[in-house]
Amino acid sequence: MSLEGVVDLPLHDGHVPLWLIKLMKRVAKAIVEVIVIEEGPSSLIRKLSNPLWFQALNNVIGMDWDSSGSTTVTTGVLKEVLWDAPELGVLIVGGKGTKAKRTPEEIAKASEALNIPYSMEVHLVNCSRLAAKVDSALLQDKYVLYHHSMALSERGEWSIVQQGMNTSLKLARRYHWLNSSSFTIEPHEGVAGYRHKMVLNLVSRESIRVQRVLLDLVNERPLKVLNLYAEASTIAKGVKPLSLYLLESGTGVVAKINDLTYYRPLPRPSALLKSLNLTYEAHPHDVEELLLIKGVGPSTIRALALISELIFEEKPSTKDPVTVPLDPFKYSYTIGGKDGVPYSINKEDAEKVVTTLEDIVNSARLGDRERLLVLKRLRRLKLYFSK
Repeated sequence: MSLEGVVDLPLHDGHVPLWLIKLMKRVAKAIVEVIVIEEGPSSLIRKLSNPLWFQALNNVIGMDWDSSGSTTVTTGVLKEVLWDAPELGVLIVGGKGTKAKRTPEEIAKASEALNIPYSMEVHLVNCSRLAAKVDSALLQDKYVLYHHSMALSERGEWSIVQQGMNTSLKLARRYHWLNSSSFTIEPHEGVAGYRHKMVLNLVSRESIRVQRVLLDLVNERPLKVLNLYAEASTIAKGVKPLSLYLLESGTGVVAKINDLTYYRPLPRPSALLKSLNLTYEAHPHDVEELLLIKGVGPSTIRALALISELIFEEKPSTKDPVTVPLDPFKYSYTIGGKDGVPYSINKEDAEKVVTTLEDIVNSARLGDRERLLVLKRLRRLKLYFSK
């Protein structure tokens, strides 16, 4: 996906008033119904994976145009709307905080409601877990995940929207996924947020060789890896080990060290040894299997990446994968925004917009000829709001 522009998601406090939530649900329901009627459930799944479209939808329904709450509120509204209309063939599971942890059991309920076979249900749960693990362990950008939602269709198609927060910067970052065939090589449809100069990016194509080193390390004897880690952490602290003075140490230690700030704080050896024992017993065949091992998290991956760079001279990418989507601010002019930008929501005007959308949806159910005329009306509305 090629998206350019500027976007940030500042952390905002506050809540959405009940009257506005009801209005948001009506607008969102009308929009998703038109999409499904005209293009099918697959189209809605695909649109949700686009950070630009997602942010525009957030603005159309009246949420703050630049708030971190745009993610939690918009997915929450869509979740309720879609569960109230399972006949549309798309459901959303997960959410913020504890709701994210209930994603596997909600996938089971959604699979039952959509008649998704059990084998596909298991696959969906693994996709959910892998996406969360990638954006916390393989992509270490100083944002802590606190929201995870998954949209799935009756055909087993899926998209994921999850969000992390950086409390020191008071910013949020949103990660978008779509039916990923690979979870470990540039898997995102888009990442929305403020771009940073240096992150530990192990899902970049530039980090493929590092991934191979990581896999080799976790299949080595844990104590051997721990010794390599001790040597690498010593170098990272600015101390030259004896091996640097040996002509033929056989370690290939890199003498020149650049910025390693993204590796700190380094994990404790005892905690790392515990994780290494788990990985050695599990004997993962690929990075995806490695991520699914319980107990393997950011600190373990960070330690292995440090060894890769300082001992084996395989440097991971530090490029931030943010795609920085175009500013969809113009969509806030549909009914206004909760925060009064670009103007406060006028209930009467908003009611007219919602009623128009609902009439279009109701008319679209009358038949093919009438449906065509109605959808043409909707396209004209779309062109008007995009000017």
